[in-house]
Amino acid sequence: MANITAALVKELRERTGAGMMDCKKALVAADGDIEKAIDDMRKNGQAKAAKKAGRVTAEGVIVSASSANGVFIAEINCETDFVAKDASFNEFCNNVVALAAENNVTDVAALKALTYANGETVEVFLNNLIAKIGENMSIRRISAIKGSNVGLYIHGNKRIGVLVDMEGGDNALANDVAMHVCGLAPQYVNPSDVPAEQVEHERQVQLEIAMKENAEAAKPKPAEIVEKIINGRMAKYTGEVSLTTQNFVKDDSITVGDLLKKNNAVVKSFVRMVVGEGIEKQVVDFATEVAQQVAAAQK
Repeated sequence: MANITAALVKELRERTGAGMMDCKKALVAADGDIEKAIDDMRKNGQAKAAKKAGRVTAEGVIVSASSANGVFIAEINCETDFVAKDASFNEFCNNVVALAAENNVTDVAALKALTYANGETVEVFLNNLIAKIGENMSIRRISAIKGSNVGLYIHGNKRIGVLVDMEGGDNALANDVAMHVCGLAPQYVNPSDVPAEQVEHERQVQLEIAMKENAEAAKPKPAEIVEKIINGRMAKYTGEVSLTTQNFVKDDSITVGDLLKKNNAVVKSFVRMVVGEGIEKQVVDFATEVAQQVAAAQK
């Protein structure tokens, strides 16, 4: 039997919108497998939607720089939002991504070995900055695109950054598409890019949902109608996770695909970075921590 932690229940609740007890029961039934629990809850009508990403909590910034080597973005993390706004931290972040662009480096270890402006390595300078500010920091990841037309968008809070590799159109269009990717978070460029195993997994979920709905209906639908319903839901699913079939964020009367076609442009790929994405930040119960320290001191 898996250990069903409060953190796991909380994550499932955030991703499904279901009640706490329903989430706990689903996790117990799924032996702690959160993805299986989500699928089971969807099949049982307990979850209206299952988003792939939960709420992120780690702090830091996304920064960018350009050079003859392309357009670069990097995620650099710290522990608190306070330090994420610190001038020294931000100066370091901007210098580091500029160094990456200048040296055409996207490997973190290689970047940390480069010489910083003061003559020290990036790693040594970072360690000294950690000691100075008193908070842990890390260079988490770097990405770059070198193409004929690269779109860039960094959201105002520096928590989301996007690069778009576009052929055709102009840079204003590429930047607009990057802003769209920032806001609507597509996972793929085209519906045909969605992996076959992901499509098949979703089809099985929709099949079980449709069969359950049909079994409970006063007047069950014929098999061919159920199949059409499933196909419609699948088209909606692949459309929602794909850039070209999403409605354009600046004009929802047109899809991004139609906008690209109108401007003789094609998106080859994109990179979307979100600060803290996939990182679980420890939640500290300060009252308990203080009580434990007091108890330890009295022993």
